[in-house]
Amino acid sequence: MSVLEKARPRTEQPAAREPRVTDEHGRRVRVWELVLRYTLLLVVLALTVGPFLWQLSTSLKGPTEDIFSSPPKFLPGHPTLHNYARVADTIPVWDYALNSLKVAAANVVTNCVGSALAGYALARLRYRGRRVATLVFILAMLVPVEGIIIAQFTTMRELGLNNTLVGVVLPGCIGAMNVLLMRNAFLNLPYEIEEAAYVDGANVWQRFLRIALPSVRGTVAVVAIFAFMGAWDDFLWPLIVLSDPSKFTLTIGLNYLHGTFANDERLVAAGTVIAVAPLIALFACLQRYFFRGVGEGAVKG
Repeated sequence: MSVLEKARPRTEQPAAREPRVTDEHGRRVRVWELVLRYTLLLVVLALTVGPFLWQLSTSLKGPTEDIFSSPPKFLPGHPTLHNYARVADTIPVWDYALNSLKVAAANVVTNCVGSALAGYALARLRYRGRRVATLVFILAMLVPVEGIIIAQFTTMRELGLNNTLVGVVLPGCIGAMNVLLMRNAFLNLPYEIEEAAYVDGANVWQRFLRIALPSVRGTVAVVAIFAFMGAWDDFLWPLIVLSDPSKFTLTIGLNYLHGTFANDERLVAAGTVIAVAPLIALFACLQRYFFRGVGEGAVKG
């Protein structure tokens, strides 16, 4: 070994660090905790998404495939869309879907507008009886729908709205839970912003439309999704108030696919997928606003 080699200091290579998994607070997560979390997530995913995927698989199976085989076959051997065409031939599914869309769209508009106005009044305005009004909305959430459905039916009959889509929309046009969601979102807004607008001469409507409402778009999206789902999936109230088959909503119309004279599981599965598809599309369009609603109330500087 030469003198230069002896004098040259040896540079030791730093030991490779093991990958470290941390949570949102920077704390280290053990491997077994990570495995447990993902296992629970997979179980929940299987319980929630599994039935829908099974219905989708059943709707794509042909008439020669056994849907009750053991062990069950998840993937169809010969996928086909013939079951969806049979649904349209069995019932006027697109007319029923249009009726449901009308009811759901009206329910979304009335809930978003009415809940935003009521929530702003409960959260930002000062008047006598505000706490009592808030308590009334909380108590309204505790009343089951089945307990007041006879009174609702009698009211619709006295108003002459039985067997109409307006009668389907009217009882659920403003939900108590949606009002409270909007109230909580407006409460999180800083009062200094509105006070500055008040000093500049803005009235109540201007403060509501230009300052408060744009800051709670996430909660408005949450209300829209809840209102659409509630109106689209509702079965009991449209079944009671509607008697003309031409005005049936989709949930009532799909009931004809499963009865005494029609009991084809493939048709039922295809009808279920048709009913769920608009909900998936709506959530896909509003998901970023939906998740933003969790931390609603922040104002960008």
